Amino acid sequence: MSVTYTWVGWNRHKKVYDGVVLSAVAVYLGVCVGIGLAADEPASVETLLMRAFGTGAMVLLHIVLWIGPAARLSPALLPLLYNRRHLGVMTFGVGLIHGVLALLRYHGFGNVNPLLSLLAGNTNYGSLGGFPFEVLGLGGLLVLFLMAATSHDFWLKNLSPMVWKWLHMLVYAAYAMLVMHVVLGFLQSERSPVLAGLVSAGAVVTVCLHLLAGRREVRRDGATVAGPDADGFVDVCGVDDIAENRARVVCVGGDERERIAVFRYDGKVSAVSNVCEHQGGPLGEGKVIEGCITCPWHGYQYRPGDGCSPAPFTERIATYEVRVAGRRIRVNPRANPKGTAVRPALIEGEANG
Repeated sequence: MSVTYTWVGWNRHKKVYDGVVLSAVAVYLGVCVGIGLAADEPASVETLLMRAFGTGAMVLLHIVLWIGPAARLSPALLPLLYNRRHLGVMTFGVGLIHGVLALLRYHGFGNVNPLLSLLAGNTNYGSLGGFPFEVLGLGGLLVLFLMAATSHDFWLKNLSPMVWKWLHMLVYAAYAMLVMHVVLGFLQSERSPVLAGLVSAGAVVTVCLHLLAGRREVRRDGATVAGPDADGFVDVCGVDDIAENRARVVCVGGDERERIAVFRYDGKVSAVSNVCEHQGGPLGEGKVIEGCITCPWHGYQYRPGDGCSPAPFTERIATYEVRVAGRRIRVNPRANPKGTAVRPALIEGEANG
């Protein structure tokens, strides 16, 4: 979180992350070019660089798409999710270099504008074998540009989190176009079973990870809890089911079931909405740091007692009344208005901070 907009929210963790990724990209490019030059019939350096940047962009795009569902399956991967925007922008940058190299190589030596040549040079859209696959690559790159250009929090705030989220869901459209770009273009000319297998494996892993993460969410939301007692409270879990400074996400309510994050900290228990106001991040997958619930996606914070962000920030989330009877935690499934102060429930036999 920051009070004013900055171009990049640098901190030590992000600098290390970006340094590692840049180094990995440089090594990947060097290895690809080196292997190409060592081949029996080496291609030109320009061609090898074009291929290296193209395949590198596809590798990065797969990692971007895998981070989200993988982090839901394994919380240990949440630090990667926290920095996913940087990786997405880098994916566009690598893909852009590939696109420029390809445009200059195949459309840069005629009398027609290279971009116009790309768009008008092949209009055989009715043929699968002769389909203008370069247009698919351009379309995917344009979507990645749109996402990179709006990755800053300025756009998130001014577009609204909902519109921004739907806009960035276009990454799946970009992925589909780029996969078809590879299948209809490079694989048709090279006909390499290894490359075909890698592309297929990438698509299968992408689909499977999302299905597994979705299945986990459905199972968690469908988990049954006891009905409300006479006071309207619901028994959701035991105190010992929640690690210190962590949360248990429960889904309660009638037809419109709500996800509630129940946090245990300093001998107390508080319950808040599981949805971060910043970008809809899962607060229940975060933890309490220095007395504040910290979202695992981008570090936005809220006080567990009233759901308010510490000053000077103004974000607020809904809170829930909670009770502890023995070692069992009970929550009122009716949400309080955002920012409503609720006295935390004390855990018997534990020091209450």
